[in-house]
Amino acid sequence: MSEPHRFDRGHTDDLMTFLAASPTPYHAVANTAERLEKAGFKQVAETDAWDGSNGGKYVLRGGAIIAWYVPEGAAPHTPYRIVGAHTDSPNLRVKPLPDAGAHGWRQVAVEIYGGPLMNSWLDRDLGLAGRLTLRDGSTRLVNVDRPLMRVPQLAIHLDRSVSSEGLKLDKQRHLQPVWGLGDTVRDGDLIAFLESENNLAAGEVTGWDLMVHSVEPPAYLGRDRELVAGPRMDNLLSVHAATAALAAVSGRELPYIPVLAAFDHEENGSQSDTGADGPLLGSVLERSVFARGGSYEDKARAFAGTVCLSSDTGHAVHPNYAERHDPTHHPRVNGGPILKVNVNNRYATDGSGRAVWAAACEKADVPFQSFVSNNSMPCGTTIGPITAARHGIKTLDIGVAILSMHSARELCGVDDPHLLANAMVAFLKG
Repeated sequence: MSEPHRFDRGHTDDLMTFLAASPTPYHAVANTAERLEKAGFKQVAETDAWDGSNGGKYVLRGGAIIAWYVPEGAAPHTPYRIVGAHTDSPNLRVKPLPDAGAHGWRQVAVEIYGGPLMNSWLDRDLGLAGRLTLRDGSTRLVNVDRPLMRVPQLAIHLDRSVSSEGLKLDKQRHLQPVWGLGDTVRDGDLIAFLESENNLAAGEVTGWDLMVHSVEPPAYLGRDRELVAGPRMDNLLSVHAATAALAAVSGRELPYIPVLAAFDHEENGSQSDTGADGPLLGSVLERSVFARGGSYEDKARAFAGTVCLSSDTGHAVHPNYAERHDPTHHPRVNGGPILKVNVNNRYATDGSGRAVWAAACEKADVPFQSFVSNNSMPCGTTIGPITAARHGIKTLDIGVAILSMHSARELCGVDDPHLLANAMVAFLKG
């Protein structure tokens, strides 16, 4: 019998806890902030005047968080070392008029967010989570983390062609979950249920951002437990690793100012006030320079020396579809993080960026792999090119290789999350 697989159990266990506790971007940033608070970081409000003091700080805005650590002796022109990631994942999100149903079934009206593998949401026990906005303008995070709804698949007896022609799903008609029985659609029923679940008065909720999630917890998988199965690895795996790395380097003497930038809305183009194509990161970095007494010239110098790691999951070679991958680039799980390259700038990595990443991995004693897409397959993209173009910052794309990307439940190797975090630590330390 082979030796049990060896990995950083503490980091992987903590990742699984983080995934389970973060069913939405709003929960992800709240959990990230809580971890940073324990490392000595303090929240600063965008509406307040900022000072130039040293230490760890962070800004929250919706489903995004920007955190940075100003080391002792940092000058206004000190460059940044940024790890960028995103908090959102493809899923099903509740519509403005959520109450629906037909033929004795009560349903929840949902809209498709991003590009999910839609079949992965079928016949799965689903909870409901998100953010409620109350009549007084405050917000409340909610999470019904128990089997509440389900998208039932059509029995094969009623669609014999599914075996020969494959499953075909209509986004409007076939993905509305059921959550009870009743012959009459009752407007306000879902929100009234959430008000009751969270001890809120009837009519107190005036706005909502809600989404469904699988309630099945993350789990180790495989004969030797060398794999991890779980939700939202794309891209909370990177957010978790970056949070751990930033906390690890805080309190040290550093030649750079380390930054975590976790954005929302990457899965639908990043064009929002909390997305990578919005002004949030640039505003925070600029204000940090000015708060330390810097000028526009100092900001330009700082940005010119800044490097950003855009960290997002990538594709491990699939054993059943190896022909879909580039024939000479076959990233494997537990082979170390991947460096993503695309000459058409779907990824931001160039040769000089590769050298930065290679140096960080060498310093951390972390192996890494290279990823390019098959020339016949369209290449996805990340926040990397957006960050590089919007801020004029050298950016490179990295991540962890996984299977089942955009499924309700994805798969990675147990070694890769902590290897990624270790490489990030080396990168942030410079």
